Amino acid sequence: MLLPPVVFFNLAASQVDVDLGLGIGLAIAAVSLASLLAWWVASSVLELPRHQTGAVVCAVLSVNTGYLGYPLTVALLGSDQLSTAVLYDVLVTGPCLLLGAFAVGAAFGTRAGEGPRERVRAFLTRNPPLYAAVAGLLAPEALAPDVLVDLSQALVVAILPIGFFAVGATLAEGAERGQLRIPPALTRPVAVALASRLAIAPALLILLAAPLIDLPAAYLLLAAMPTGINSMVVAHAYGLDMEIIAEAVTWSTGIVVLAALASLLI
Repeated sequence: MLLPPVVFFNLAASQVDVDLGLGIGLAIAAVSLASLLAWWVASSVLELPRHQTGAVVCAVLSVNTGYLGYPLTVALLGSDQLSTAVLYDVLVTGPCLLLGAFAVGAAFGTRAGEGPRERVRAFLTRNPPLYAAVAGLLAPEALAPDVLVDLSQALVVAILPIGFFAVGATLAEGAERGQLRIPPALTRPVAVALASRLAIAPALLILLAAPLIDLPAAYLLLAAMPTGINSMVVAHAYGLDMEIIAEAVTWSTGIVVLAALASLLI
């Protein structure tokens, strides 16, 4: 309920710089390739069931480039790089979540139906942020006055504690003997998700961009952001493994925050 107005009003008010379009395309390609690799390892090497394989892939596609990416961009690169970070967040993270992660949920989830027709229907009917994004891109700026944009951004503050509550509740539900282990166990599926999200995706972006463009620093930083809270929304809507998602969010966020603090101290 909270995501669609946030997506609509902020996209309707945004101004896209087409000069950075090639970098956007390369970033989407890098995330897609990292997700394919995660899918192959999870399904063929680890031989995970479908709902767990989907959770691993979703943890790679859903990225925290907003809540954490924006402040880290300012802290590590300077405020003049924030607009570039916003562009990445809207045009890379948005499609990867609304098209990629939701499609993975519909394809692999236990509550998305049985055949292809039912799963396509589940993708189309359980993805309201996608329609909000399309409407926001098509809507004139007049439909997004500053007061409504400000109100929608205030909803982000409400989404964040709800999301982290869901992470904690999921970890607690999976805890043995009622004891919540912090940090959670680093299982093989979570390790695959972490490697793909934090290492392989940014490395692929560097390789793809090297012969073509001077990669913006903000692009590279945001490519290495942790798994986003919105992956919990996808997992819940379609029946992916919530515990893998919650552990990936916890581990990846902790790793990125510690790395950022170390970078600031150095």
